[in-house]
Amino acid sequence: MEFNVKSGNPEKQRSACVVIGVFESRKLSQAGEQIDSVSEGYLSNLLRRGDMEGKLGKVLLLHNVPNTLSDRVLLIGCGKERDFSDKHYQTVIAKAITTLNETGSMEAVCFLSELNVKGRDTHWKVRHAVEATQDTLYAFEEFKSKSDAARRPVRRLVFNVTTRKDLAIGEKAIIEGLAISKGAHKARDLANLPPNIANPGYLAEQAKILAIANDKIECKILDEVELKEMGMGAFTAVTQGSENSGKLIILKYNGADSEQKPIVLVGKGITFDSGGISLKPGERMDEMKYDMGGAAGVFGSFVAVTEMALTVNLVVVIAAAENMPSGNSCRPGDIVTTLSGQTVEILNTDAEGRLVLCDALTYVERFDPDVVIDVATLTGACVVALGDQATGLLSNHNPLAHELLNAGELCGDRAWRLPLWDEYQHQLDSNFADMSNLGGKGAGTITAACFLSRYTKKYHWAHLDIAGTAWKSGKQKGATGRPVPLLTQYILNRSNG
Repeated sequence: MEFNVKSGNPEKQRSACVVIGVFESRKLSQAGEQIDSVSEGYLSNLLRRGDMEGKLGKVLLLHNVPNTLSDRVLLIGCGKERDFSDKHYQTVIAKAITTLNETGSMEAVCFLSELNVKGRDTHWKVRHAVEATQDTLYAFEEFKSKSDAARRPVRRLVFNVTTRKDLAIGEKAIIEGLAISKGAHKARDLANLPPNIANPGYLAEQAKILAIANDKIECKILDEVELKEMGMGAFTAVTQGSENSGKLIILKYNGADSEQKPIVLVGKGITFDSGGISLKPGERMDEMKYDMGGAAGVFGSFVAVTEMALTVNLVVVIAAAENMPSGNSCRPGDIVTTLSGQTVEILNTDAEGRLVLCDALTYVERFDPDVVIDVATLTGACVVALGDQATGLLSNHNPLAHELLNAGELCGDRAWRLPLWDEYQHQLDSNFADMSNLGGKGAGTITAACFLSRYTKKYHWAHLDIAGTAWKSGKQKGATGRPVPLLTQYILNRSNG
């Protein structure tokens, strides 16, 4: 897909299609008024006749509009002008792309990027139009014998900006939008792959490929034998039940001065989570291939950051393992010693994500990080609390939490902060070890984060629980690519700052 920006009049565009917004009730956008003027009221006559009201997402495709150079004019309903928000903007972009794809318009000039979105500038509108377009066109068809792709898909999209001085801004926005989309697509691809392919070894190979292509990237893979020798007793307790050995995957991007402390992202990479001996119910167990959504998210963010060549130092650590029941699996009641020296009583083998993460969080101390952010599909309790809209956020550092919340609001990949109070820590008490890996029925998301917080005392840390946001179920089943936009926006803000 090719994207460009230009500044011009809608009636002068030689294109397969020009895309114009219409608000309720039958109010043409500025570009629409220009076309209506040169066409001697052609559009307004249609609207008065009742062909379109301007309701959000409704479309009207016109051919050979008088005195215009475009083959088609596509009118997109934008709803009430005073209510036109971020989400409405992304909705109309997505609807425009779907319609173009279905009607054979292989290239188009889009004037939706000129619409007024409250509090958003040209850069935001162009970048998010690119992201919405790429998200709409995404399809995972690697294992289908026949493709459902359109016969004449849209291949080129030009976003119009109001003035020529906005062209450079728009071009930069396209670069960012494409990079973030590439990272999100990589995350979705990894998560959507079946678990018989996307096992820990596969993730390690994907990391090596990244390092080959970029001399600013370093890759290191630690296998299960090395992890045991190192003392990662919690991590290897999870991996020991599977024939696919666990891997700790380390990717480094050196984009800034070596004295600059790195941002560290840690991803939970359980490539399939059966629950182990504490076996999960069979219903929807296939979706447990998405338990590596955290790993996919940090991997995709790494792709986006390196694609933009941001001036930051970034380290990504992926704790990749498969949680399977076997004669060698860890058992409820086992006690393990973590890399930090703390001991854990395993009360439930399905609370395995925190076990691989706690050792990874201790491991990253060696990088002397500026901040550490871990990402994990960690708790069903987070889905109960926040549904599929917001990612759960917990942190031991208020400025870091606020920066992540603000980044989420800006990019539309929002998070919501939950408390991390000491009063919750007692729920992890064990009679036989320093702690248990289960916090009881109440506040499951918080107690899981409390567990992780015991391994993050030496740096500023935030935890993102993406159990509700990493994938969709049902008819639209598939990975979402979140939180790649959130993490990339946070790193972009740091790079620009």
